Amino acid sequence: MSQHATARRVATGTGATLALAVVGVTATGGAAHADDAYTVRQGDTVSHIATRTGTTVAAIARANSLADASRIRIGQVLSIPSGSAPAAAPAAAAPAPASGSYTVASGDTVSHIAAKLGTSVQAIVAANGLDARAFIRVGQTLTVPGSTAATAAPAPAAVAQAAGSVSHTVRSGETVTAIAAKHGATVAAVIAANGLDARALIRIGQTLTVPVPAAAPAAAAVGNTFAGRTYSDSVVAAANANLATLRSTGAPSKAEMQAKIAATARAMGVDPALAQAIAFQESGFNHAVVSPANAIGTMQVIPTSGQWASDLVGRQLNLLNPDDNVTAGVAILRALVSNAPDLPTAIAGYYQGATSVKKNGMFADTRRYVANVQTHMTRFR
Repeated sequence: MSQHATARRVATGTGATLALAVVGVTATGGAAHADDAYTVRQGDTVSHIATRTGTTVAAIARANSLADASRIRIGQVLSIPSGSAPAAAPAAAAPAPASGSYTVASGDTVSHIAAKLGTSVQAIVAANGLDARAFIRVGQTLTVPGSTAATAAPAPAAVAQAAGSVSHTVRSGETVTAIAAKHGATVAAVIAANGLDARALIRIGQTLTVPVPAAAPAAAAVGNTFAGRTYSDSVVAAANANLATLRSTGAPSKAEMQAKIAATARAMGVDPALAQAIAFQESGFNHAVVSPANAIGTMQVIPTSGQWASDLVGRQLNLLNPDDNVTAGVAILRALVSNAPDLPTAIAGYYQGATSVKKNGMFADTRRYVANVQTHMTRFR
């Protein structure tokens, strides 16, 4: 479920919390380490603390003799079990800056930009004050939280670093963005190499020179920073490992994922429009995305929330599997709707965490998230 509330507040994109200690929101401060004592802050949940320290809810519960892991109190000192934290990520994984910038090219959408730069739709919407339609225009410069991308403006230096180039003949329906992605190039490099204007207009049959960067990665790795919050090496390492798995196995198309969501929602008694709206807001129906908080796939579910969803459906779910990922997200939605007094509160719980919403009310960005989802719902009726 949404990892963005946790990322933003850290008390998610870092962890989604739910009614049963699935996600927490607020609390700042560095992550605790193995053998450390951790003092509970406002908004903390055991699942949030476990995610930050690279351990598990069960391990913390055992170490502290917690009869009910969903009940901890502010000021309570918890022991973080020794040896429960996985090894730190390789030093080569450089920290991502708090934000980057991106210049909108022809054919771009917010969901495409979010997937391309390893962030989320709602993060871009919030960072740029976009309305519920997430409307953007060609040439607009966007702030992209958690992105290592530089402004997508023509840059001679980028072209100079190219190891070579390929020719590409434009076909019907293609955009500069799609062509650049296909060849592992950048929009800025294609624009510069072909003398295109700010609109990046191309025509069917046109032959483009596409600079191919030397040893260009297939796509950007997951950074360690989101919305001003830096995540532990262990969490980011797990996120990058999951992203590599998703990319190597291949993901269904966005249309296929949308169909899975609608079908699963109907089968599980959840409003298909609601499930589709949540997925569109979270990932744009893109399954090959992972947040710095290790929120996985189309429904953006963190492992601890995935375990809770597994308990809800009575079988172990693999969040990397497209069908299981959708099942997890829809199961969480079903539980939230069942327990919330109204639909906006249920939607807020997916983003901010049901416990935090009940305790603190909706944060300002949560209210925007709820409004966006309800607007999206009208599209999927």
